[in-house]
Amino acid sequence: MADLYFEDFNVGDRFESPGMTITESQIIDFAMQFDPQAFHTNVVEAKDSIFGGLIASGLHTIALTFRLFFMTGVLSNNLGSPGFDDLRWLKPVRPGDTLYSAGEVVEIIPSKKHADRGTIRFRYSSHNQKGETVFTVIGNQILKKRPAA
Repeated sequence: MADLYFEDFNVGDRFESPGMTITESQIIDFAMQFDPQAFHTNVVEAKDSIFGGLIASGLHTIALTFRLFFMTGVLSNNLGSPGFDDLRWLKPVRPGDTLYSAGEVVEIIPSKKHADRGTIRFRYSSHNQKGETVFTVIGNQILKKRPAA
């Protein structure tokens, strides 16, 4: 994908990533480092949890969502993010699920202080192989404006 600058986005633009299949070992490895709850780290104990089996940490789901979205190349001129709004985990991610990430432009805000940038608000989501939405969040991305010729 060609470099996209702040001016290249329109409200309603939607971008989708390729898929990535999540393995049991990836779920456990991530959780052992960052979210060591039994339903993320122990297959036997997870069966007795309210989830009925091993699930990925929500933090892992966030990380995968952004990894997948960055693979699209849409944010090649990203300068960072001042934060997120309305974070929701809607369905558990299980071993063998294939996740796809999408981002839809919901707002475009030129910077009042910096002529070289603006903020694009994306509604990010992740979907599994069944088309079920598993995660959503509104992300604020600061993007460069196109350099003057």
